[in-house]
Amino acid sequence: MQQNLETFLGCDNSYEESSIVIFGAPFDSTTSYRPGTRFASKKMRAESYGLETYSPSQDLDLEDESIKIFDAGDIELPFGDPTQALKMLENFSTEILEDKKIPLMIGGEHLVSLSGIRAAHKFFEDLSIVHFDAHTDLREEYLGVRFSHATVIRRAWDLLGDGKIFQFGIRSGLREEFQFAKEHTSLQKFDFTNLEKVFGKRVYLTIDLDVLDPSIFPGTGTPEPGGVSFLDLLKSALQVIQNCDVVACDLVELSPPYDPSGNSTAVALKILREMLLALSQK
Repeated sequence: MQQNLETFLGCDNSYEESSIVIFGAPFDSTTSYRPGTRFASKKMRAESYGLETYSPSQDLDLEDESIKIFDAGDIELPFGDPTQALKMLENFSTEILEDKKIPLMIGGEHLVSLSGIRAAHKFFEDLSIVHFDAHTDLREEYLGVRFSHATVIRRAWDLLGDGKIFQFGIRSGLREEFQFAKEHTSLQKFDFTNLEKVFGKRVYLTIDLDVLDPSIFPGTGTPEPGGVSFLDLLKSALQVIQNCDVVACDLVELSPPYDPSGNSTAVALKILREMLLALSQK
């Protein structure tokens, strides 16, 4: 893999020496409300240079010699073909996992997560999913389409089955989705209570940033009032990384056009930095 010309702050190591690989999935063709997440990864790279590489909370620095992260850039995807886009992203994640590195995908809408889950499941049959989100994403279909950001966790369930999906922060969805969750997933409404139930598991961590309250994070396609705080999300994400075997992860649903102030991008970047530093210690 060739290094991207413009990298996330502090993520300019070579592929060979790195243990973590970041890449962008600029895809939002199934977004049901407000598109724009395709611009997230490029905007985050450009804005990352306003962020310090050092984390006071973890006492770690992206420039530490022991921390090696490679930025592979954005994958060029066909916007009108979700099936092909998912396959391309799955192949890319598979290559990273084959080389025993951790893929961290920046979306993009939430459907892109299915590609990373599929790739990780090839290598880890005991894989579980930890899902932070405002929405259940458990619809069987949306407007007659089975592959959508509104169905992504249902498609993941098709692959993993019962007892492998743990959802937190959920506060929106159809009644049928919540009924499905009672029988097939572990769903925690509104917050991260009982997060410790996932500790010790091998997991794919997927963070839909609309789990945050829109007063904190307005830059998203489907804002949902009543969300969690920045510190609660950050604490919970770090707890998962520090107490689970996280083999792959993603950060999705930042839509920069809906927050011209740049505050939402700054929030996403801070979470990304802390995730990278925590992953580097595993």
